[in-house]
Amino acid sequence: MSYVLTDSATMVRRNLTRMIRYPSLTFQLLIMPVVFLLLFVYVFGGTLGAGLGGAGGGRGEYLNYVTPTIILMSITAAVQGTSISIAMDMTEGIVDRFRTMKIARVSVLTGHVVGSLVQTVLAMSVVFGVAVAIGFRPQAGPLGWLVIAGLLVSMSFAMIWLSAALGLASKSVESSSNVGLPLILLPFFGNGFVPTDSMPAVLRWFAEYQPFTPFISALRGLLVGTPIGNSGYLAFTWCLVIGVGGYLWSKKLFNRESTR
Repeated sequence: MSYVLTDSATMVRRNLTRMIRYPSLTFQLLIMPVVFLLLFVYVFGGTLGAGLGGAGGGRGEYLNYVTPTIILMSITAAVQGTSISIAMDMTEGIVDRFRTMKIARVSVLTGHVVGSLVQTVLAMSVVFGVAVAIGFRPQAGPLGWLVIAGLLVSMSFAMIWLSAALGLASKSVESSSNVGLPLILLPFFGNGFVPTDSMPAVLRWFAEYQPFTPFISALRGLLVGTPIGNSGYLAFTWCLVIGVGGYLWSKKLFNRESTR
């Protein structure tokens, strides 16, 4: 176990170092969610906020509505780098070199997952800081912040394992940069930017039953006090399903590649 922990720590350090050595990718993953936040608040926020029907309406209300969505989109943007990093390792021969070394095999994936989790927390912090700077004011209490942290870490962990599996399944680095695109698009087909009751019937059905809708509803309720209903339970259930599925899929693919 001591060797596993030591080797895993080495792999985590390796992947965090990669963030510094590939600043363009890191910059893109950190900045794109901020660009989306500023775009939707300052370009569309006045009109979309007035359509929400709340007291006051306008840009300020839409900022409260859309900030939880952008925070979750920062997770999907950041973990896309996981797929790319793993695909680079699997296609450029470094994993073959690791096989010849006396290291814990599990540490390779562990390094990617933990390193990506650190990057994801950083991305969420940047988005949250910008949102507060332009007027977002969360209403959560101490217990609420604990639940928020648990939800965000759980979702990040689940999405990272799913992205790891997608990276392992990719045949090239180029294809790995595209397989995570649906994760980025799903919030647009939910209640992230407009309420689902404004959508056509078929799209509304899909929006209400896809995983990002309970994620967004739960986080929005915890942050700004809107009704949550059963969204919290559904969100954590989806985290469990996606996380376990991604882990098992990743393990199967990595073990198959390691025995070749």
